[in-house]
Amino acid sequence: MLILQRKKGEALSINDNITLTVMDTGTDWVKLAIDAPKEIPVLRTELKEAVVENQRAAETVPKEILEEMLKQNK
Repeated sequence: MLILQRKKGEALSINDNITLTVMDTGTDWVKLAIDAPKEIPVLRTELKEAVVENQRAAETVPKEILEEMLKQNK
């Protein structure tokens, strides 16, 4: 893990196609701007964890029930 200290307005680059810029800071938060290609997903960690959890939950449901739920939502 690399730990860097940046001030408001300063940035860092990852490879040639991703830039992180510090937009604002508070006592216990930081606002970042992320410039990355559209094909690179950028998700907050809690959203990524929720996606994994939902996928695991879906794997435990029988296929027939999932198909019936899809039919009802159409």
